[in-house]
Amino acid sequence: MDIYLLYLCLGAAAGLISGLFGLGGGVVIVPILIFTFTAQGMPQAVLTHLAIGTSLATIVVTSMSSISSHHKHGAILWPLAGWLTPGICLGAALGAVFAVSISGTALQLAFGLFLCLVALKMAFALNPTGGSNMPGRAGQSMVGTVVGFVASLFGIGGGSLTVPYLTWVRVPMKNAVATSAACGLPIAISGALTYWWQGVGEPDLPDGAIGFIYLPAFLGIIVASTIFAKVGARLAHQLPGEILRRSFAFLLLIIGVRFIWRNIGV
Repeated sequence: MDIYLLYLCLGAAAGLISGLFGLGGGVVIVPILIFTFTAQGMPQAVLTHLAIGTSLATIVVTSMSSISSHHKHGAILWPLAGWLTPGICLGAALGAVFAVSISGTALQLAFGLFLCLVALKMAFALNPTGGSNMPGRAGQSMVGTVVGFVASLFGIGGGSLTVPYLTWVRVPMKNAVATSAACGLPIAISGALTYWWQGVGEPDLPDGAIGFIYLPAFLGIIVASTIFAKVGARLAHQLPGEILRRSFAFLLLIIGVRFIWRNIGV
């Protein structure tokens, strides 16, 4: 029971932060799980892959609520999401295979660099303006493959990649956010299934893991994060947004630098 209570608390924290800042859960969940798994004494050889696989599994569940909400408002461009999905599924599977083929140290180093980029984007509100025409279906599939690969590699839903891209090709922000949410589901399904499959038979996995998905963390996070994401979204309208955004960007930067510093040269 203690371990489930721990992950309920972590899920609450992840949901609250995601709701406050509009971030996909993976950017929050992955570092929290890496730190928690390390504190639990899980083997270094598997804990980073477990954190990423578990994060993607939680996104399968949590993204459904977001998709339902955006669909009710008619904001999802379903044909566009459909064109992106085949490439996304392929890229997510390839990203998971690649992640499992490299060490946890290299993965944490890459994740640290990614967090630093996200932090800089948040701190300076770097959002691209329209600058290109929408490519054809083949081009959309290629973009989907790249987005899926990177998202699966880092255990995120892909919003930090998909939204800027869709904005760049002149999709209105409201539709870009909603369509990105729809694309997060195939990323999570393809990535989570591949992490599960790749981890089957791994000798260092802890009790409670199925492949590279840790069930106690998965269950605790999906129960608590959904509830507290709504709380965070309400608080976001009551608190000073600019100060919060820059403060959290600074926190992400510190976490990213810590991952880089701890793993560089190892």
